[in-house]
Amino acid sequence: MRRIMYLLLPLLFLHVSAQRWMPFDHRPKQPTQEGSMRLVGDLPSSGRLEIYHDGQWGTVCDDEWDVAEAQVVCRQMGFPGAIAVTPGGQYGEGSGQIWVDDMNCKGSESSLSDCNFKGWGVTDCTHKEDAGVICDPGKNITGNRQFSVDNSLGLSDDLGLLFDSGDGCDFSINVRDLSEEAELEFCVHRLILMIYPELNITNESRNLTVDVSQTCHPHVSAFLRYLYTRQIDVSITSAQCLHQLSFIFGVKTLMEDVGRVFTSLLPEDNTFQTQVSMYEYGVRTGDLVLQENVLQYLSWNCEFLISSPLWSTISFHMMDALLQRSDLVVNDESLLLEALERWIQDKGDEISSEQQASLLNHIRFLLIPVDKLYEMQFSSSVLYKNHEKLYLTGLLRGFQFSALPFSKIRNKMDDMSNDYLPRIYTADEWSLVINVTSFKHPYLEQSNRIQNIYFPVHPSGLYRGQRVLWQARVFLTVQECSNYQVSCNSVPVARLFSDDNQNSYANTIRFSNRLILTCKDQNNVFQVQDFKNTLAVIQTNSSMGLPNPCPDDYSFTFVVRPEYI
Repeated sequence: MRRIMYLLLPLLFLHVSAQRWMPFDHRPKQPTQEGSMRLVGDLPSSGRLEIYHDGQWGTVCDDEWDVAEAQVVCRQMGFPGAIAVTPGGQYGEGSGQIWVDDMNCKGSESSLSDCNFKGWGVTDCTHKEDAGVICDPGKNITGNRQFSVDNSLGLSDDLGLLFDSGDGCDFSINVRDLSEEAELEFCVHRLILMIYPELNITNESRNLTVDVSQTCHPHVSAFLRYLYTRQIDVSITSAQCLHQLSFIFGVKTLMEDVGRVFTSLLPEDNTFQTQVSMYEYGVRTGDLVLQENVLQYLSWNCEFLISSPLWSTISFHMMDALLQRSDLVVNDESLLLEALERWIQDKGDEISSEQQASLLNHIRFLLIPVDKLYEMQFSSSVLYKNHEKLYLTGLLRGFQFSALPFSKIRNKMDDMSNDYLPRIYTADEWSLVINVTSFKHPYLEQSNRIQNIYFPVHPSGLYRGQRVLWQARVFLTVQECSNYQVSCNSVPVARLFSDDNQNSYANTIRFSNRLILTCKDQNNVFQVQDFKNTLAVIQTNSSMGLPNPCPDDYSFTFVVRPEYI
């Protein structure tokens, strides 16, 4: 069975309405703070502008609304700038308050609140005049490649001909737009639909009505034909519609296959709005593959997510899923605890005491550096106050782990589960970076691609004084590999090697090291790899889980990860 290809060019989101909700709702689920802004539309970079004031969201009147105001809005929301303004409710009419009218910006202000306007809620406008903006997303969106999904497993091609001819069809499928202004009708075979239990089709059933946005109507026929043949050609622009139809009809195999297309979108939005809303969409549709792809990307870019405005808007179940992962790329464990504290403060009463406790249990106190561990009890303002016993238990275990030999606490390790397993910590004492300025002239920079550095044996206090010498190196040519007796079938190849005598702790500690690939201009992580026999062969775009957004201009971060065994 040929599986769907991962690597596709970015997709322009389509508005798909089915079961009366939009799959990718880019708006934060909860307001964050006074003056927050959001764009209500089909793309993360354009839509009707709404502002949060006095406890509720409201719109902006398009009087005096021009590019100067749009530039301020777009920059404030993290985009490079504005492309255009959209007057007169082009993105639909809002509801509630119209907060701003006659806005007057120079275009150089750092935030919209620095511009002049009449005053909050002072307006003579209606929602027909709700203003919008089109921001520069910072990426070029091109192409509409096609690929094939084939789950036929030997099904006869005659089934496709049966669908095409409609001979003997005995069941009607009515496809309508939510506005009921557009409607399609297909005559199909009831026996085919009875294979899909989600539809609850019986021998007595005669018809089925589904609500699907008119945007997706052109793709319904191909989808219904897939029900017969298990084969379909998917384009970038049809992927979201086919995923939505698969969800409605309960075709999980196709839904998960097409859901892999969305993986290619993950590096395209540095604001994280797309990724967060994708995860929520994956939860609603039960697409575990899509959920895992998004969580992996967010784990790799966890530190950037924490520092983004979207951090305070993510849901409890996303936070719960993230904190359980060992592939989080963060400076150290204390950063996660501080970020969790801030998230809980921002959420307020929305997060119950029981939920706070469950999230606190995911913090790996054992791996917090001992000096920071001591400071935590004095810096915590919410978690320590609300869960003093649980917090102090974590601190105590952390101090014990740093002070006692493994032989003393070995019998407790099984009860600690993942608590003593490291995430991917990028603090200076555990990582080093090699920047490769160009793959085109490798011989001019060989000395820059070799670094020797000492790292601690383990974060435990007993081992922090012991050091292991590691050599990190990047090979850019096969000949260079050969010169150092390294077998390379392709390049580049990263090597992390140590020949220190480790006999004194070899039976207690192993090293599960990682290589992180990031774009030098954006710092977003698009690949994390294991080292196998000290080597990490950099995959090509045809084998990476995510597309490489900077194929000739990225950095290598070598991370040493000692694990207790």
